Amino acid sequence: MTRAILIAAALLCSTLVSAAISLESAVSRSGTVLFMRHALAPGFGDPEHFQVDRCETQRILNETGRQQARVLGEQMRSAGLHTAVVYSSQWCRCLETAELLGLGPVIKEPGLNSFFQGHTPRDQALQALKQRLETLPLDQPPVVMVTHQVTISAVTGLFTQSGGLVSYDLRTGRAEAVAQDAR
Repeated sequence: MTRAILIAAALLCSTLVSAAISLESAVSRSGTVLFMRHALAPGFGDPEHFQVDRCETQRILNETGRQQARVLGEQMRSAGLHTAVVYSSQWCRCLETAELLGLGPVIKEPGLNSFFQGHTPRDQALQALKQRLETLPLDQPPVVMVTHQVTISAVTGLFTQSGGLVSYDLRTGRAEAVAQDAR
């Protein structure tokens, strides 16, 4: 089965799931994506006057969320992922989370945008993400993608809390929750 077919299948249905793996195990695997839900941003959805290029129109991180992102970046470095290619949704809470991880430059990726309230068409976002996933190297350290719950669930079939991680194998489409230190 080709890589493109595997990725397409994963985007259309749930993937194989097992018990949570350690962060150390997740960051040691080549050919994977660490999908991360943005850190804590109190509230639900976004205001009606939402504009992707204006943070004041969006739900944003609070100080607890900012600290959560910093700590997760420290945990990733302690686990062995010192630098990474970091992709992010264009939403401010995702971009800020990605920056605060401190793992490397952040690349805006429209395929990671939320389709929860229809700000981005679901099919359009998932097609763009599928295309991005197809370009990722299989022999390199994990790539980090900071996004939204709906996107993580659509690709992996898993639910994660704010700041949560899911490891996604680009070869097999297998998704595993990543156990995290509760600091």
